[in-house]
Amino acid sequence: MLESVDLSLQIDDKKQYKKELKQTQVELLQLQRMLVDHKLGVLIVCEGWDAAGKGGAIKRLTSGLDPRGFSVHPISAPSSNEKRHHYLKRFWTKVPAYGEIGIFDRSWYGRVLVERVEGFADYSEWNRAYHEINDFEKLLVQDQYIVIKLWFHISNEEQLRRFKEREADPLKQWKITKEDWRNREKWDQYVAAVEDMLDKTSTAETKWHVIEGEDKYYARVKTNRTIIKEIRARLHQLTPNQ
Repeated sequence: MLESVDLSLQIDDKKQYKKELKQTQVELLQLQRMLVDHKLGVLIVCEGWDAAGKGGAIKRLTSGLDPRGFSVHPISAPSSNEKRHHYLKRFWTKVPAYGEIGIFDRSWYGRVLVERVEGFADYSEWNRAYHEINDFEKLLVQDQYIVIKLWFHISNEEQLRRFKEREADPLKQWKITKEDWRNREKWDQYVAAVEDMLDKTSTAETKWHVIEGEDKYYARVKTNRTIIKEIRARLHQLTPNQ
């Protein structure tokens, strides 16, 4: 699937980008109010390659929202205490209240990505996780939640360019670590893991949306538009005549 992604998509004109971004931000704010009215919670899952632009997209997504109605959860490795429980437990505690939005900068999909590739989960653990994750998301969707899943995609070459750019910029050096460089050496293994994830956990109710991330302007606008489309689709199910 990843080979078919068109990474040439872009927004060339900065004025056009700002106009479209503003339009989507206004619409998202309006939808945020409707989520409260309909008591619908939203989980936005942001996964993708290192340096693919997740953080920048989340920043533009949230900049126009009412801060009282959303939370951003940057997910890192589980703590020693969290490892004593089922891996999904720490995510259940972060599920937003009805009417609110929870944004996950990385997520429970670490089980079938980094934990699979790095050997933190054995074959039986990460292989059964596809079914566990599908059930987890199905429970949410059957209740009062919308689950929106985004994969931010860039090429190996673009990631290398961005890594080098970060290393050369004193204000961005904190974004690049030895672990990021080490992960690049396992690019092909991660591609296989991502392909399996997209194939086995994309359902009718919780499908994956690939965000073409080579052009950051395009990626940010598409992120907002995708979220708008998914929220509107669920609202239409609840109020088909409106």
